[in-house]
Amino acid sequence: MPETQVLEDIKDAEAEAEEIVADAEAEAEEIVAAAREEADEIREAAREEADAEAQDRLEAAREEIEAERERILEEGREEREALVDAAEARTDEVVEHVVDRFREAVDAQT
Repeated sequence: MPETQVLEDIKDAEAEAEEIVADAEAEAEEIVAAAREEADEIREAAREEADAEAQDRLEAAREEIEAERERILEEGREEREALVDAAEARTDEVVEHVVDRFREAVDAQT
């Protein structure tokens, strides 16, 4: 084989090797870009899922707080009613006591 043919074959092989390397590098860049895009999508999905979970927990906490608030208010109403009932039950007794004291004061003056 003549020397020029060998050099030509070497040049062709080098060109083919460079093309293969360039294709491989381009493919690698595409794979990396696709992986980054997929990672971004996964992060975004995870962020959205975390936000949704946080909202669910917040809503559950609000409902729990509201239920506790209602329970406390109901206890307050019941205590108030008990106090009013107790006060009303003693009204006659207190009035009678005041009238007795008044009579004693009037009797003491006469």
